[in-house]
Amino acid sequence: QVTLWLKKIYGDKPVPSYEVNERTVDILHEVMECNEERDRDVSLLIEDMHDQTTKYEEEAKYWQDVLEESLGLSLDYLPEEATTDLNDLVESAMALDVEDTSLTSFYSAINHMSSELFKTRSENQEMELKLKNLMKKLISAQMMEKQLEEDIKKVEESQKAESAKAESRSKNLKFLEAKSEDLKIRIKDAENKLIARGLDQSLTHEALVKSSEELAALRKEIEPLKKEVESYYDLPPSIALARVMVEEAKKEL
Repeated sequence: QVTLWLKKIYGDKPVPSYEVNERTVDILHEVMECNEERDRDVSLLIEDMHDQTTKYEEEAKYWQDVLEESLGLSLDYLPEEATTDLNDLVESAMALDVEDTSLTSFYSAINHMSSELFKTRSENQEMELKLKNLMKKLISAQMMEKQLEEDIKKVEESQKAESAKAESRSKNLKFLEAKSEDLKIRIKDAENKLIARGLDQSLTHEALVKSSEELAALRKEIEPLKKEVESYYDLPPSIALARVMVEEAKKEL
């Protein structure tokens, strides 16, 4: 069935090669059934259209005979203005999709189309309003995006400047660290040379720093003792003089 259907589809052209297995055959069979069902639907639709065409032709012939026999009117002998009016009437009926050309049908169709037009205009107005709001939001978003880009650019430039400063500071710090290390080494070498020449160990930089720290600690300990001794500064230097001062105080009393 699938092979015959493919030959029918391609006609004189060769059928493209494909891998023949159960799955491909099932898929092609399903496609074949859908295609045949669609062909049947199209055939029924065409047949219905032919029936409708025949029906309309017969109805048109009937009314044409009625017009010719009853009123003596024929399309061949109608004035051009009447033919134009009839054509306009037919085109209007087809455009409005009415069942007949009565005024009621035309008025109903026109009212329906007017309501549809009003509805469409309302929807268009709503869409235009939404579009305006979206455009405003879009413009605002674009301005915000532009501002953000400028801010990012400024931040990047600031970061570059800070990075350059930090790099310069890092280089200076490295230089100072290297210089300090070099000075420590030179001081140590000089101390070693002085010690080798008989310099007292207590005069080295480390010893002086240690002595300075010890002196500061001693001064801190002496400070409260000084305050305590200050209370004895007004006393006489000997006991005999103290006795004389006591007697003088007794006489004054």
